[in-house]
Amino acid sequence: MKISGISTPALILDVNILKANAEKMGQLLKGTKLQLRPHYKSHKCAALAAWQVRSGAIGMTCAKLSEAEDLCDAGIEDILLANQVTDMVKIRRLADLAGNCRLTICVDNAENIKALGIAAANCGNTVHCLVEYDIGMGRCGVDTKEEVLALAKKIAEYESLTFDGIQAYAGHLSHMEDPVQRKESTAANYARLTELIAYLKENGVEVATVSGGSTGTSTIKAAEGLYTELQAGSYLFMDATYRNLGLPFENSLFLLTTVVSRGANRVMLDAGVKTCGMDQGEPALVTGTAQRIAANEEHIQLHGYTGSETVGDQLRLIPGHCCSTVNLHDKIYLVDGEKVVGRLLITARKMGR
Repeated sequence: MKISGISTPALILDVNILKANAEKMGQLLKGTKLQLRPHYKSHKCAALAAWQVRSGAIGMTCAKLSEAEDLCDAGIEDILLANQVTDMVKIRRLADLAGNCRLTICVDNAENIKALGIAAANCGNTVHCLVEYDIGMGRCGVDTKEEVLALAKKIAEYESLTFDGIQAYAGHLSHMEDPVQRKESTAANYARLTELIAYLKENGVEVATVSGGSTGTSTIKAAEGLYTELQAGSYLFMDATYRNLGLPFENSLFLLTTVVSRGANRVMLDAGVKTCGMDQGEPALVTGTAQRIAANEEHIQLHGYTGSETVGDQLRLIPGHCCSTVNLHDKIYLVDGEKVVGRLLITARKMGR
């Protein structure tokens, strides 16, 4: 089938650019201590996760327990759930899941550690733990090295839990467009983490794993030599937001739309906020320019559009945010040139629990 035969709006993925992005990440990390643990939330495709692991990733990162279950069901054996799980029903599910894969969870609370330890013991399984250290994002995690030490010692009280190290995720730096500012801010975090690791060692606690980083800081993390795991996800697809950061990856994911109306000064497309994530900004045009892009539920409006497309023609967009856009679709078409060569199911679509 040709791309022109796809019913829109739909996601299309250029397989050649996809493979090139994966190869570029491999070259970026080659010869460093940093290992790739891609984030599942970017593509939510079990088939892509399996391909990433076969291609050298040490395992997968995910955001939700349901995503971890989906990964395990697909045969992924090493999974980091990079958030806290505190609901008791979910904790029991998590403890049971740990019997089928190497499962790591993030913690920042002593009572949560206790609940995890008891649940894992009741299942006869081991849950690996990373203490989350807040390095400026202001979301989850503890703020001081003394708190990290106390939680590491709390984990050690349970035979069913293993302290692996630290998660330090600076998501607030991921889309910082000024490269100098991004590098300086990352260097400041490096100093804090180095101090933390030294403090823990002085107190008899070894840190085997330092996990974090993103596509936006991948080049810096590879060079600095402190982190052991990189949680980059968007590098495979990229999006309009990341495109401005001067990274070595190219856009491979596009939203294919159809022109449904064209007036003197505007073009209406058959995609809207129900099919294109707008949480990090508007999509970008592949062809032509527009004075203004707006969207409602079912339409994207191109005001002052300079392209030649008319009613019935297809038009490609680069999503503003690939992760939230993928979560709105149930499949991705693989394309090579103008030909459809395959299809991926988004198996973890809308898995938000």
